[in-house]
Amino acid sequence: MKNLLPGLRVAIPGGGKALDPAVLFDTPPEDVWIEVGFGSGEHLVAQAEAHPGIGMIGCEPYINGVAALLAQIETQAICNIRILDDDARELFDVLPEAVLGRAFVLFGDPWPKRRHAKRRFLGRENLDALARMMKDQALLRFASDDMGYAVWTLEQLIAHPAFEWTARTPGDWRAPPADWVKTRYEAKARAAGRNPVYLDFRRLARP
Repeated sequence: MKNLLPGLRVAIPGGGKALDPAVLFDTPPEDVWIEVGFGSGEHLVAQAEAHPGIGMIGCEPYINGVAALLAQIETQAICNIRILDDDARELFDVLPEAVLGRAFVLFGDPWPKRRHAKRRFLGRENLDALARMMKDQALLRFASDDMGYAVWTLEQLIAHPAFEWTARTPGDWRAPPADWVKTRYEAKARAAGRNPVYLDFRRLARP
């Protein structure tokens, strides 16, 4: 970990400087996607392998998750992942406008107690930041096995003027998307009788 992480770590520039995500990668990527809270990295790795031309930025503050991701990167010789081993919001002030093609927020902490709801990631402040960083028509994907959290998140996104829910039928949010990557956490949730929901949103075109 100590040998591999320094070369893959996203360094946050100081002094109010912007970060061009394209320069993080050995070859300029076709697009840049971000995953907030990648857990053990299964989804991030699968997306990176399926889309080798995309630059993937994974954000995860917990060392065990980072270590699990690094092991997969090393074993599978993946070259298009970079890691922010810190709070994803560290990127919000340094990424330019309209640089992200996709953002994933999958099976995050639901913060079920009402007094903790403000800690949920996709509140108005973070949605404003994502809307600024995401390209027109970019995809924001959310998944959770906690219905309270899912309903709350749906309410936040429906109320936000920059995003549109893509679902047209119940199957669009009950069934995984065509390019969905199954993870151990999802399998564990289903085994416990919790059926996840999958919510896809599009960043609307700027005026």
